[in-house]
Amino acid sequence: MQTDFSILKLIIDASPVVQVVMALLVLASIASWAVMIIKYQQLKSATIHTKRFEDRFWSGISLKSLHDNMKNHRPHTGIDRIFFDGYEEFTRSLTRHKKVDGGVLDSAHRAMRIAESRELDKYEQNLTFLATVASTSPYVGLFGTVWGIMSSFLSIAHMKQATLAVVAPGIAEALIATALGLFAAIPALIAYNKFSDSVDRLSVAYENFREEFVSLLSRHSSKSE
Repeated sequence: MQTDFSILKLIIDASPVVQVVMALLVLASIASWAVMIIKYQQLKSATIHTKRFEDRFWSGISLKSLHDNMKNHRPHTGIDRIFFDGYEEFTRSLTRHKKVDGGVLDSAHRAMRIAESRELDKYEQNLTFLATVASTSPYVGLFGTVWGIMSSFLSIAHMKQATLAVVAPGIAEALIATALGLFAAIPALIAYNKFSDSVDRLSVAYENFREEFVSLLSRHSSKSE
């Protein structure tokens, strides 16, 4: 209990510059944790949904039936949107060309690529923020530490004699800034790497599905579903 009080007292007694640095790091940590929670739920849901959709898609269900069923369950997201936009464009192009040819398949492929790009962009949002927190927080904390230690040495210069008991509090409060910087940076770095890997895996899954879907459509005749 005494230790907690001492740390709190050091923070309260810190110089204004160091206090501002600490406040910024605490805010950055809170914001990054909020992003991490939201992004974790979003990517977990997308991964589960992708697996469920692929199981349904390859279960033998009619493409037209799957498409018509999805019309009643908007908005589409993730792999659903890639399939829906691709099949919509496929049927529109097929109506114009009257047969499955390169132009029809290219149109469907392009529509799915656009949908995939938009979905991945949504998943990548705020990852840059986590990377920024992870890369800059230690330096912001170090700045607070350097400033605090510099202030301590300037105070010592005005004393006739300095003991460890006099010097230690100033240095300790400065080092708290470094600790807060690491506290903000380490979780953000771990989360950024984890989420980036999840987005990469989704990107591969979407790309594979897109190519397999185009191959499936290419085998359809003008009587395609």
